[in-house]
Amino acid sequence: MIKNIASYLTLALTISVLLYASFKTNETIDLSEYSTKGLVLNYNMDLDANINDNIDASNDANEVFSPYLGKSFVGFKEALAFKESRGDYQCVNTYGYLGKYQFGKGTLKLIGINNPNKFLKDPKLQEKAFVANAKRNKWILRRDIKNFVGKKINGVLVTESGILAAAHLAGPGSVKKYLRSYGMNNFADGYGTTVSNYMKKFSGYDTSFLKADRKAKAI
Repeated sequence: MIKNIASYLTLALTISVLLYASFKTNETIDLSEYSTKGLVLNYNMDLDANINDNIDASNDANEVFSPYLGKSFVGFKEALAFKESRGDYQCVNTYGYLGKYQFGKGTLKLIGINNPNKFLKDPKLQEKAFVANAKRNKWILRRDIKNFVGKKINGVLVTESGILAAAHLAGPGSVKKYLRSYGMNNFADGYGTTVSNYMKKFSGYDTSFLKADRKAKAI
């Protein structure tokens, strides 16, 4: 009994010392220099990914929080942005494509943006441009979405998000050719990325948020 009491007193004393030390310290963690630049991040998590670590001990489903974007529209655009530029708003590639989503100057003009330099410095405008361009592509490809979604081409299930991602890469005209040739006409960009690659990589996201709009503009 005496040994047990002594053990409890020792444990209590140890905890008190640790707590006192933690309150006395003036050290803080400086996060001002923290950056994800150069890190290899992965947005392509499987839908079955285990997120139990985010579940509160109460096991109340209403109290669960997870930063995992899944197959949401935000997940779609952020995954596409990461593939295009690793999410860098100021990125300009070797072919002159601009920003987080790597827009060409011709495409920017179609959605009302005539100042590429201003576009490159304006994250909000870049986000608006992505949505406007996707809405415009959805209108152009509306019949192909209706006719091909649910079918398999080159072993890849055709989905609306896959079509829209491929249109972002190659333009809606190239996607039409790919679908209507059943994969025989498979456009590749300057880095060798094909329509089929994007169809597969960005399959199954929820893009119902986007409404087809022939006249969609970012400005």
